[in-house]
Amino acid sequence: MNNRCEEFDKPKEECGVFGIYHTDGSAAAPDVAWGLCALQHRGQEACGIAVCDPCGPKGNISWHKDTGLVSEVFHTDILEKLKGSAGVGHVRYSTTGASTAENAQPLVLSYLKGTLALAHNGNLINAQKLAQKLQEEGAVFQTTTDSEVIACYIARERTHTSCVEDAILQTARKLKGGYALVIMSPRKLIGVRDPLGLKPLCLGKRGNSYILASESCALTAVGADFIRDIQPGEIITISKDGVRSDRRLVQEKHAHCIFEYIYFARPDSILDGINIYDARIRAGKALAASYPVDADLVTGVPDSGITAAMGYAQASGLPFAFAFYKNSYVGRTFIKPTQKERESAVHLKLSILGNVVRDKRLVLIDDSIVRGTTIASLIGMLKNAGAREVHVRISSPPFLFPCYYGTDVPSNDQLIASSRTAAQICTDIGADSLGYLKLEDLKQMTRELPLCKACFDSQYPV
Repeated sequence: MNNRCEEFDKPKEECGVFGIYHTDGSAAAPDVAWGLCALQHRGQEACGIAVCDPCGPKGNISWHKDTGLVSEVFHTDILEKLKGSAGVGHVRYSTTGASTAENAQPLVLSYLKGTLALAHNGNLINAQKLAQKLQEEGAVFQTTTDSEVIACYIARERTHTSCVEDAILQTARKLKGGYALVIMSPRKLIGVRDPLGLKPLCLGKRGNSYILASESCALTAVGADFIRDIQPGEIITISKDGVRSDRRLVQEKHAHCIFEYIYFARPDSILDGINIYDARIRAGKALAASYPVDADLVTGVPDSGITAAMGYAQASGLPFAFAFYKNSYVGRTFIKPTQKERESAVHLKLSILGNVVRDKRLVLIDDSIVRGTTIASLIGMLKNAGAREVHVRISSPPFLFPCYYGTDVPSNDQLIASSRTAAQICTDIGADSLGYLKLEDLKQMTRELPLCKACFDSQYPV
């Protein structure tokens, strides 16, 4: 886990991957940039784009990547220099490896059989073991990410396979953990999803162009139609000959990351048949059924608590209202090394609509409590603005265990719920009552989708 301080006490976004293959020779880079903008919520530390011409000379991959937001890194003049009709892109939040330009993706690799560019969302639990084996055989790594381990294994396997897909298959058989990969070789665009389906990946189409993306909202951003989710364990190849699927890694056991549905994914996305907006509405309704309270109105913490708050309001019959104004123009690069500075950042990002909350008994909905610092600040702000009561409802169960598959959840000693009861947390954060979504209600939220919820119950699927 990274030890830098963030402006909100939340599990950190994973990463976002995007790839496009134009069969008509259109420029890929602008579409990749638009797709990455739609996935910006999944990572704000760094981004990159790599492109090639599938009909041109092999090894003609060009790329640009840097720390910062997509809009900061990719200007028109840079996009115009990225010539090619196939491309991959990545937005990064670092779960392994430092937040540096060297660790930005896509990773571009030249090797004996050619070149490849790889964009990776997820985390491998056996990356260190795999890296050690490669180093013993003479490999030298340029980054500190597990993504480079994957790329190096593909390159090594490719030296004795007939095609890049077989090299990817042999590599994937060695990987343990959660991953969604978009890989570009000089002639092909390839998507890979881990056999459990921990990380999302979907396929879209616009005219004669095919798109791979972490979420369906990125397909919408480039005017593409959603075709389907990539099946867990599926390797899908896009080339001038069309789309081909390899399901040799497919297995019966699936475990989709629950936090995609609680927090990570955009509300306008659909993941594995589940509408994210509707799932969060159902979570709010379940909270209202489990933890009713005599109150005047329901509100949510922007942005992630808003949809569940609407569900709570619908089920409880209480009115919904916005209690916070979110300043969207506060930069993401504030460094907050002390608790006081973190609290100041919350005040800078969110302000209270005093006339909405004054003399009111509020139900405040948020998606999670990690350390408890942010929610305590928000409750204090609401009460200072005149709120009579603040009843907190959380649209996830308590965080009790760390995640090893690509979600940056702190270690146990930093998870407030691992050492405090709900009653103690309620007192610590200054709430008048506190209720968490029940573990059994996750099934209702995701329509019985098989889930990884190890951060709540320690039942790790790998």
